[in-house]
Amino acid sequence: MDILTCQGMAMPQLGFGTWRLAETSGQKAIESALALGYRHIDTAEMYANEAIVGDAIAAGGVARGDLHVTTKVWHDHLAPDAIRAALDASLTKLKLDYVDLYLVHWPAPGMDMAAIFDTLGKEMEAGRIHAMGVANFTVPLLKEAVETLGAPIACNQVEYHLFLDQTPLKAYLGQHGIPLVAYRPLAQGPLDEFPVLGTIAAKHGATPAQVALKWLLDQNGVAAIPKAESPAHQQANLDALSIALDDEDRAAIAALPKNRRLVDPDFAPQWD
Repeated sequence: MDILTCQGMAMPQLGFGTWRLAETSGQKAIESALALGYRHIDTAEMYANEAIVGDAIAAGGVARGDLHVTTKVWHDHLAPDAIRAALDASLTKLKLDYVDLYLVHWPAPGMDMAAIFDTLGKEMEAGRIHAMGVANFTVPLLKEAVETLGAPIACNQVEYHLFLDQTPLKAYLGQHGIPLVAYRPLAQGPLDEFPVLGTIAAKHGATPAQVALKWLLDQNGVAAIPKAESPAHQQANLDALSIALDDEDRAAIAALPKNRRLVDPDFAPQWD
């Protein structure tokens, strides 16, 4: 599996998302993922599951240095004291001394970006986070963070799949060597609407979900964090790495609709 690097961070390209994993079944799913070889685990304060992620990591027996853990601070906790308190709580629940990557989960109107990144920089100096990043940032917000403030942004985590064009954002991130981490990478339901995906999948002895995932992972600087609760689906996502899409496949995927945003809460920024 490829490793994406930025700002001293090393992130396995295929990660394991934990949104909506909860209780004993969620912990067992994370333990299964670790046993199958996943080494990039993504969680967040807002998911309310950092405790089971921490329990799964403790039970998994993977050396800490071999594991990449991302968590995120919620958009209403972006004042410096609130960031520090949120990080305290996350580390306690995760049972970790540090996280590999700490993200601003969503931008907030009127947020003080200079204060946010100054606070995260101090937490990096203290060793409690090893890299900082953002999620759901647009190009203008990234420009302010990267060019105006000089923040060492190590990734931007955004919705990205074969039904949503992220070309301008991806181009900007590529210019600055910043990885794009794709959430909702399988797009879920919409895959069934387009028979061409079934045709491509059959050609490769795969599933449409595996095709969608490999299409993302074939792109330079793109990581993906699909959630999969069952061991079979977790293994299927790992197996997608071996699919070899060709130019005909990519052309067919390029012809699919590219305007389907699945995550657009009321507090989201202006995307365009």
